[in-house]
Amino acid sequence: MTRDGSGASRGRTEELIRTRILEAILERRLPPGEKLTEERLAELFGVSRTVVRQALARLAQDGVVEQQPNRGTFVAAPSRADARHVIAARTVVEPAIAAAAAHNCACCAEFGLRRHLELENAARRLSDRAALVRLTGEFHVTLARMAGNPVFLRLLAELQALTSLAILLYARGGHESCPPQDHELIVNAIERGEAEEAARLMRAHIGHVAADLDLDEPPERPASLADALGLPRRGAVRRRGAEPNAENGDTLLRAPLAPSGEDSETEADLRAPRD
Repeated sequence: MTRDGSGASRGRTEELIRTRILEAILERRLPPGEKLTEERLAELFGVSRTVVRQALARLAQDGVVEQQPNRGTFVAAPSRADARHVIAARTVVEPAIAAAAAHNCACCAEFGLRRHLELENAARRLSDRAALVRLTGEFHVTLARMAGNPVFLRLLAELQALTSLAILLYARGGHESCPPQDHELIVNAIERGEAEEAARLMRAHIGHVAADLDLDEPPERPASLADALGLPRRGAVRRRGAEPNAENGDTLLRAPLAPSGEDSETEADLRAPRD
C-alpha cells in the first residue's frame, strides 16, 4: 500500500518537473543549448536524482531536451529542418483540433476561451512578453484539451515547446508571430460551431507563425576569414592554437553553435508557483 502511494507521488513529481521545464521554455527563460544538471534539479525540487533522470528522459523522448553521452542534458536547439518539420506537423494537426473544438462548442464557457483572450490582451497592454508567449502557447494547448483527444494534447505540448525554441533561434523580428486578431477569429468560429471555418483560420494562423521564422538554409559557410569578408586571400599570421586553412594558412575562427553550459546554469525560476 505504501509502495503504491510512493509510486503515485513519484509520478506526480516527475510531471511537476516536466511541467516547470516546459513552462520555462515556453516563456523563453530556458534558452536552446542550456545545460540541465540532475544534481541541481534534484536540489531545487527536493527529490532524488533518479526522479529527475526519469523526468529528463521523458522530455528527451519528446524531443524537448537532448541527452549527450559524457556531457549531460541540454535544452534542445532544433535545426531549421527540425523547425520546418514542427510547422508542417502543426499545419496538419491543429486545423483538425480547431474543427474538433468547434464540434464541442457547447463547452466553450467551461474551457474559458474568452477569459483566455482577455489575459492575452492584458499581457499585450502591459508589454509583458514572457506572459504573452506563455498565454499564446497555452491557447493552442487549451484547444487540444477542448477537442477531447489526449493524443492531441500530448502532441501539442511538445510542438509548442519546440516552436518556442525555434522562435528563439530563427525569428525574423519586426512583426508578431501571433497577431492579436488571429486567436479571436478562431474563437468566434468555434463558438458558432463552424468547424470548417475554424480549421481554415487555424491553418492561416500557423502560416503567420511560419512567416515570422527564417527557415531557409543559410548559404555554405566561407572557408576562410578572407572569403567571409570579401577580401583577396593573402598570407595571414597564425594565431596560437588556431588551425590554419589547408590552402593558404588563413584562419576563420568559429564559435560553437550552442553554449555548453559547463560553467553556468539558468535556474529560470523553476520553483516559482504558477497562478
